[in-house]
Amino acid sequence: MSSSSQSLVQHGHSVLVRIAKGDIRHIKAEENGTAVIPKFGSFLCNDLIGQPYGLTYEIVGKNLKLLPPRLLQEVEDTDATNELISDGQLVQPLTLDEIKELKQSGAHSSDIIQKQIENHANFALKTEYSKEKYKKRKEAKYSKTFTTIEPTIFNVCEYWFAKDQTRIRDIRSDSLGQILNLANIHPGGRFLVVEDASGIVASAILKRLGGDGQLLAICDTESPPAFPVMQQLNLTPDEIKPLRSLNWATALQDYNPIVPPSDLAPGEIRSERQKSRLKKQLFAGEFDGLVIATEYDPYSVIERLAPFLGGSALIVVHSPYIQILSDLQAKLRNMPQYLSPSVTEGWLRRYQILPGRTHPMMAMSGSGGFILHALKV
Repeated sequence: MSSSSQSLVQHGHSVLVRIAKGDIRHIKAEENGTAVIPKFGSFLCNDLIGQPYGLTYEIVGKNLKLLPPRLLQEVEDTDATNELISDGQLVQPLTLDEIKELKQSGAHSSDIIQKQIENHANFALKTEYSKEKYKKRKEAKYSKTFTTIEPTIFNVCEYWFAKDQTRIRDIRSDSLGQILNLANIHPGGRFLVVEDASGIVASAILKRLGGDGQLLAICDTESPPAFPVMQQLNLTPDEIKPLRSLNWATALQDYNPIVPPSDLAPGEIRSERQKSRLKKQLFAGEFDGLVIATEYDPYSVIERLAPFLGGSALIVVHSPYIQILSDLQAKLRNMPQYLSPSVTEGWLRRYQILPGRTHPMMAMSGSGGFILHALKV
């Protein structure tokens, strides 16, 4: 599949959309299907399929209207201040019932906003910046517009971190980038991963491998692990191909299956043969790195899997809690086969970039977790 076709919304693709108030939602683009954004609206997906990402649409009935891109306007400096503004019930005489009637009559969101501005007693006293903020706040409340966002690993990580960061073990997008960098993930490499962060780490490694290499996930289950994040990235079969999985029991040298191989069905026999091949590859060792993001004790994971790593292999461990990594660092420092175990914490500050209004955002995440990295000799 060419890169140009990948940048278009296609049938069956997962799509991220940013609604007017800034929240990011997830939909599935099914041909002749209807996408529903809870508490926002629904529309036919055919208007999205075949269109590039990054466009802005307005929901009109059940259809979509493509909107032209908005340009940032320079805000002129004025002598107006907000000091003479007094809030009260009479400042905005347009009642909720009147607004409801306007909606039911089919009035456009821009008409409702303009009506509120005209009836606002103190709007003229606001500064130009305050007027812009007022308009944006009303647009976020009444507008039925959204912008499509390509589900890259960065955008999907941002979506999950904002939605439920505990599902991805507090791995922020900058922390994920550091994990890939510190583990030296590269095409053609062979890596081990132990994670229960909904697949965000495994998915990022697969994207970096680009279909060339091997990623062996060690998990708890007999079946391949459920990675919900991976389903949102629209990965191609070639990109998923390097991924294989083994459970912890199978990874043991003296593992004996409970069911004798002679009693297995033909399909299960093929599965057992595949596990046997993967086990041989695991015990052959010489993996280039080990990435850990799990609730299990990281030292026990390293102790079990370190023998399968090659010389100068990199070990990277992510945890939401610094104490876990501090204890791990103290243990590794006393072991000569691990060089320079270091613990780092990423720092990310978001800025609003607007003409005359560039400043750090008022609300930001406190931490994206902590990372330990070491070199095995």
